[in-house]
Amino acid sequence: MCGIAGIVSLGRPLAEEDVRTGRRMTEMLRHRGPDDSGELFDGRCYLGNTRLSIIDLSDNAHLPMRNDSDSVWLAYNGEITNFRLLEDRFGLRRRHRFHSGSDTETLLHMYEEMGADCLQHLSGMFAFTLYDRVRGKVLIVRDFFGTRPLFWMVRSDRLYFASELKSFMTVPSFSPEIDREAIFHYFSLAYVPGTMTPFRDVHEMDGACLIELDLNRPDLPPAPREYYRLRFSPDSAMTIEEAEEGFYEAILGAVDRNLISDAPVGLTLSGGLDSSSILGLSRRLGKSSELHTFSLRINEPSFDESYYQRVMAEYAGSIHHEITVNPSDVHENVIRYMAYMDEPIGDGSAIPFFLLAREAKGFVKVLLSGEGGDEISNAYETHMASHVSQLYRKWVPSFARRGLRWAARQLPVSMDKLSFDFLARRFTTGAELEPPEAHMYYRHVLTQEEKHLLIPGSTLFQPTTRHFADLYDSLDYPDVLDRLAHVDMKNFFIGDLMMKNDRMMMANSVEARFPFMDRLAVEFFTTIPSSFKIRGLTRRYIEKRAMKRVLPPEVHGRQNFGIELPYSHWLTHELRDLGGAYFDRATIDRTGMLDYGAVRTMWEDHVSGRRDNGRTLWCLLNFLIWFELFVDQRNFADYLSPA
Repeated sequence: MCGIAGIVSLGRPLAEEDVRTGRRMTEMLRHRGPDDSGELFDGRCYLGNTRLSIIDLSDNAHLPMRNDSDSVWLAYNGEITNFRLLEDRFGLRRRHRFHSGSDTETLLHMYEEMGADCLQHLSGMFAFTLYDRVRGKVLIVRDFFGTRPLFWMVRSDRLYFASELKSFMTVPSFSPEIDREAIFHYFSLAYVPGTMTPFRDVHEMDGACLIELDLNRPDLPPAPREYYRLRFSPDSAMTIEEAEEGFYEAILGAVDRNLISDAPVGLTLSGGLDSSSILGLSRRLGKSSELHTFSLRINEPSFDESYYQRVMAEYAGSIHHEITVNPSDVHENVIRYMAYMDEPIGDGSAIPFFLLAREAKGFVKVLLSGEGGDEISNAYETHMASHVSQLYRKWVPSFARRGLRWAARQLPVSMDKLSFDFLARRFTTGAELEPPEAHMYYRHVLTQEEKHLLIPGSTLFQPTTRHFADLYDSLDYPDVLDRLAHVDMKNFFIGDLMMKNDRMMMANSVEARFPFMDRLAVEFFTTIPSSFKIRGLTRRYIEKRAMKRVLPPEVHGRQNFGIELPYSHWLTHELRDLGGAYFDRATIDRTGMLDYGAVRTMWEDHVSGRRDNGRTLWCLLNFLIWFELFVDQRNFADYLSPA
C-alpha cells in the first residue's frame, strides 16, 4: 500500500509554488510508503506517490508509473488482487512490453486497452489517479467498497487530492474550519458518515465513485459519479448445499488472491469466525505455517478473547504473537494515534489496532483481516435484533412491551462488554422503531435530543437517522436484512472499519487486506438469501456450514464479539486523570461548539456510577484531542514518527 497526493489545474497552469505544495502533501504521507517516492509534474498536473513495496520489490515498480510512450501516468495505492487473471484473460503480456511484475503495471495496460471501462474488470482494494496526457483526461478513482482512502478539495482553480486529510494541512490556502454538521453526526455514530469530513472544505470520495476531469474543458466543475453499484440479488433457487459450497469456493479464492505478495504476510487473528476462517483456509492452501498471526488481548476479563485466538493459532500452526493492551498503553498512545487518524473516531479498537500494527511491523508488511465478514453474513447483533424484533412485535402485546421497556430501564448499570442491561434497554426501545431507525438506535452514541444539549444551535441539522433511512428507502430489495447490510457497507464499513484499519496499519507502514471484501467474492455472497445467513436464532449459518471443514470445534461454534476497549471501566479508574484533563471548562469552551454543562453532567454521572457514559465520553475525548491537534494547536505533525 502507498500514499498518493496531487494537484490538477482547473484553469491557470501549475507553477513552481504548486510543485512545492505537492511535495509537502506527498511528504506528509511518508509513513504510507517509506520505501520510495516519486513525482510527475507538468503545467496541468502534479502527481506525488510514496511507495510501500509489496509486489515486485525492485525499482521497476517505481511510482508514479508511466507507460512506454510517457503519455499515461498512474499514481497508485492498493492491490489489484486479480491482476494475474487479467493478464491471462486479455493477453496483456503478449500485447504489451512489461517492465515489472507489479499489479500497477497491469492496471496501466488495462487502461491503455479499454480506458475507464477497465474498472469493470478489476477486483481488489485501490485508490488511484490516472493522468492521460494525450487525451487531456484525469481519473481520480476509489475502489468498489471504499477499502482504500481518498479525499479531495477544490481551491480556486486547483483540485487537490490525497490519501489522508493531513496532506491538506500543508496547502497554504487551506484553513481547518470544522464542519459542525459532520461533528453533530459523529456524536450519534462515533464516526463521520458519508462523503463528509470534519473539515468543511474537504470531501471524502465514496466507494465505487470517481471524478473524471477533462482538462480541455476547465469550465466543467469536478463531480464524483458512480462507476459500480453494489447490489444484493438473492438467488431464490439456490439450495443450502449450493450456498455452502459457493461460499467456501468464493472465500477460498479470495484468500488465495490476497496472499499474493513478494513481502512477508501475516494475519490479524481476533479469535472470531471471520479471521479464523481466513487462517483455516490458509492452512488448507498449505500456507498457514508461513504466516505470522497477531492477536490482541485486552487486559479486562469480559473483554479477553485470547483463549480462542491461541486455539486457532495452534490448530493452524502459525507463528503467533500476542499483544496485551493495558490502560497505560492507551494513556501513552492516545494523542499519537489521533495524529495519524486525522479525524475523530469513537471506535475503541483503534488504539489496540495501532499497537498490533506496531508489533507486526517487525515481522511482516501485509496483514490480512476478517473485516467485511459481518456485512456479507448479516452477522451483527443489530441484524439479529432486526430479525427478532419482527417476531417480538408480532407476538408480544404492546402493553407487555411497555412493561419490558420500563423494566429494562430499572436494571442496575453494568460496565461489562455488551452487558445484559445495555442490550435490554437498546432492544426494548429499538424494536418499536422502523428498521433503519432501529438499526441506528441499536448503535447510537447520543440521541438527537442529547446532541442538541451538547451542541447548542444544532437543531438546524438534519437528523442523523436520515443517513440510514434515505439509503434504506432508496433500495428496491424486498428483504430487510439485505437492505441493512447494504446500509452498513456504505456507512459503518467505510466510515469506521476502513478508516480505522487503514490509518492504524499505515501509521506503521503495514498494508491491510480484506478477503471478504474482494469483489469477485462479494458478488457471490450477495446472491445468498438472507434466510441462509440468519436461520432461526443462528447467525452466520451458511458461513459456519462452509467453514466447518477448516476450523476447530471450539472456534467454529462461537459467536463473534469484536475487539473493544473497556473505556467505561478505565475512564472511571486508570484513565480518570486523562478524562479530567480534557473535560474541563477551558478545553470545552475552546471548541466554540460544545456546552460545558452537558459535558460536566455526563462526566459526573459516569464517575459516580449513576450511568454508563463510557462510549459517549470516549467519543468526546477523541474529538477534543483531534480538535487540539488539527484545529487549535495544529501540532499533529509533532506526534508522527519519522518514516
